[in-house]
Amino acid sequence: MEVIVAKTAGFCFGVKRAVDQVYHQIEEGRKPIYTYGPIIHNEEVVRELGEKGVRIINSEEELSGICEGTVVIRSHGVPKRIYALIEQRGLRMVDATCPFVRKIHRIVEERSSSGSEIVIIGNDGHPEVEGIKGWASGPVTVISSEEEAAQFRPTPGMPLCIVSQTTFNYKKFDKLVEIILKMRYDDIDVMCTICSATEERQSEAREIAGKADCMIVIGGTHSSNTRKLFEICKTECANTYYIQTIKDLDIRLLPSMGCVGITAGASTPNKLIEEVSKQCQI
Repeated sequence: MEVIVAKTAGFCFGVKRAVDQVYHQIEEGRKPIYTYGPIIHNEEVVRELGEKGVRIINSEEELSGICEGTVVIRSHGVPKRIYALIEQRGLRMVDATCPFVRKIHRIVEERSSSGSEIVIIGNDGHPEVEGIKGWASGPVTVISSEEEAAQFRPTPGMPLCIVSQTTFNYKKFDKLVEIILKMRYDDIDVMCTICSATEERQSEAREIAGKADCMIVIGGTHSSNTRKLFEICKTECANTYYIQTIKDLDIRLLPSMGCVGITAGASTPNKLIEEVSKQCQI
């Protein structure tokens, strides 16, 4: 049986950078160490950091009760007010926000302060989207479906600036923007802020799934980009399975002959991908 592992599978630049920064704080002995929210969307990585003493801050209320230590901003980013609160508490801050996400924060802050209404193409409630919303000083709307795009009505007289969650599906982004543009609103600025790594990962996953007899997608249960990979692969290959760890892999579901494709979300450690690949070849 042939096993094809996507070259783009595993940690992206932003995720690796964030995890490395947390480990650097551990090596420097800067205790206590906190992350504002899970540093990345991978339960195994978060568990390993927890075993090394890294604690998670889950809310602004929790942050307000901390008097000392280092707070690492998660890779997904946070609202602007969190920076102010960390400074107010006199805590040491390490900003591990993905640079692609920080770029969106700057765009939203600038355009919103200059009078534009902000539209975020993404999943409302996702940490990255919640962070982006927190940099707008005026009206902001999150759109994730064709129905929401069709029902959207901008604030009269305000320019419109459209940005995207970095891990959103490219084709879906184009479709939602197309629906909004058909409304013929004046003064619309569309900025596709999906990161290039996401585009490459999705394109490669679609290509491999198109020729595979079985497709395995590896990633955390809360990972938005992994869920999108699963949706893309499932469309191309009916026998697509979503697993979080090697324990979730049921080799009885794999074909005895043919081709098995493997891809993984941006928060999936390479060692896990290698373990799954080896298991498929047994």
